[in-house]
Amino acid sequence: MKNYPVLLSTLALATVLYSSSVTAADNPAKKATTTAVAATTLPVNTASSTMTWNAKKFGGEHTGNVKIANGSLEVNGRKLVGGNFVIDMTSITDTDITNPGSNKKLTDHLKSEDFFSVEKHPNATFKITSVSPVAKPKAGEPNYSVTGDLTIKGITNAITFPATVKTDGKSAEAAAKIELDRTKWDIKYRSGMLGTAADKIIDDTFTIDLKLVAGAGNQLGKK
Repeated sequence: MKNYPVLLSTLALATVLYSSSVTAADNPAKKATTTAVAATTLPVNTASSTMTWNAKKFGGEHTGNVKIANGSLEVNGRKLVGGNFVIDMTSITDTDITNPGSNKKLTDHLKSEDFFSVEKHPNATFKITSVSPVAKPKAGEPNYSVTGDLTIKGITNAITFPATVKTDGKSAEAAAKIELDRTKWDIKYRSGMLGTAADKIIDDTFTIDLKLVAGAGNQLGKK
């Protein structure tokens, strides 16, 4: 009978362990739960956001601006997860031609059917479809690869470009240099693919320098 207390203690321990496992399995409050965190939508500050274009031609180039009409960036904590914005194509300007008459002639031409056909298509749009963080990006280099649908003149094409994004969950800044082939949006005026004389060719590719600022007071990085 000397082992009787030991036997009782062993049975009691087994009962406690069994009861604990049953309780944890049967009680939903004891189960681990995973709660999805909803993305935060940050409205774009159109006054602080900029879009600058550059187009090259034989013997020269032109540069100008286009305004962002509205948009938003979606973040989840400190990560960019989505976004979209609308571009006001009627606002296109040239910044390198100082003669007012020549400047107007160029901007009117850019708004015409030869280029962006802004009377029929006053807005262009971009919608992010996927975002991939860059693993261990170097300081000062893009930390995201962004893919989305760009619609110009009613024609939509998918584009992918590197971007540098900073966000604290309440504010965000995104910057990117985007290279576009204008012929994909049926902008073929003086394109080399049409047999244009060499000294009249306008490059098929042009670039956009984009900066988007979004969020609560746009105080990112400020104390």
